[in-house]
Amino acid sequence: MGIATDKYKEILKELGSATLVAVSKTKPVDDIKALYDLGQRDFGENYVQEMTEKQSQLPNDIRWHFIGHLQSNKTKYLAPFVFMIQGVDSYSLLVEINKQAKKNQRIIQCLLQVHIATEETKFGFDEDELEKTIDQYKQNNQLDHIQLAGLMGMASFTEDKNQIRKEFFYLQSLFNETKSALNNPAFSTLSMGMSSDYLIAIEEGSTMVRIGSLIFGERA
Repeated sequence: MGIATDKYKEILKELGSATLVAVSKTKPVDDIKALYDLGQRDFGENYVQEMTEKQSQLPNDIRWHFIGHLQSNKTKYLAPFVFMIQGVDSYSLLVEINKQAKKNQRIIQCLLQVHIATEETKFGFDEDELEKTIDQYKQNNQLDHIQLAGLMGMASFTEDKNQIRKEFFYLQSLFNETKSALNNPAFSTLSMGMSSDYLIAIEEGSTMVRIGSLIFGERA
């Protein structure tokens, strides 16, 4: 099937200064390379084994974003190359990422995942847990091999655009509060918005969107 080149270019125009992470999970290496050849550098995967296999076959300047739920014991496989881990949902995972990044003499960017949707199945911190985690992070001066870069969240899977907008607005307000609490310019990424709701996300302040099916086609 290949990639939807025209749609890709259209999305880039719509995003303005926001970063597009092209979600390439389950898609072949040839499709990723085709998008790479158009200038795309940020790609997202949510399975550790699939990501490591693809990374070994593709150019080294790709910025790989892990966007799935990461188990601590799998972190070591990503640490040699991953650019950003978007779904950090516990303080203990932050500590493990730092440990593995240190072994590889790297600094890995991390986003804290916040649960903003109505569905119970999605991972992430609630507001109180987020605040507690930020406090723990500030008190631990040993976490020097991670960069806390921002927040990530997924809106409810619904046709109700007002609901989606409300959830994104809430995440943006949490992002601003957390940024003030950290007082760190590196905390600058608000990753929200996917194929079905990225335009609303951009209107509500997203600086990074994760889009797969609109570019690569629906998954089998």
